Amino acid sequence: MKKKYIVTLTEEERQMLQEMLSRGKAAARKLTHARILLKADAAPGGPDWSDGRIAEALDIGRATVERVRKQFVEEGLEAALERRPSRRQYRRKLDGDGEAHLIALACQEPPEGRSRWTLQLLADRMVALEYVDEISYQTVRRTLKKTRSSLG
Repeated sequence: MKKKYIVTLTEEERQMLQEMLSRGKAAARKLTHARILLKADAAPGGPDWSDGRIAEALDIGRATVERVRKQFVEEGLEAALERRPSRRQYRRKLDGDGEAHLIALACQEPPEGRSRWTLQLLADRMVALEYVDEISYQTVRRTLKKTRSSLG
């Protein structure tokens, strides 16, 4: 099958990738992508390995090789080496007011029959008191940790 994305490195790009590999002071993912690009190089003097051969030699998936080739051809060397920034946006469950309510609640006496508050009890009580629509015990944990409050 003919390759759709053909990697052709310039001499400068090839040298930069080889230096990066010889130093070894980069993230493993970045080094793997550098190895992929060097093996896939179809420029004169480049090895021009097939995707399957690269995947087998580097012990990675064939789809990874294809994805790195595509990123290099469409977006350039930096895009093929660096991680894409996350496009996901997270809305905060608790604003400053909600955090204040949570801390105040955690400082109160625990419910009857309990010796102390648990994270799940605090989360359930925040929902019951309608401070938030829903909240996980992990969000309660992170908020208490961030504000240096504790249950103990």
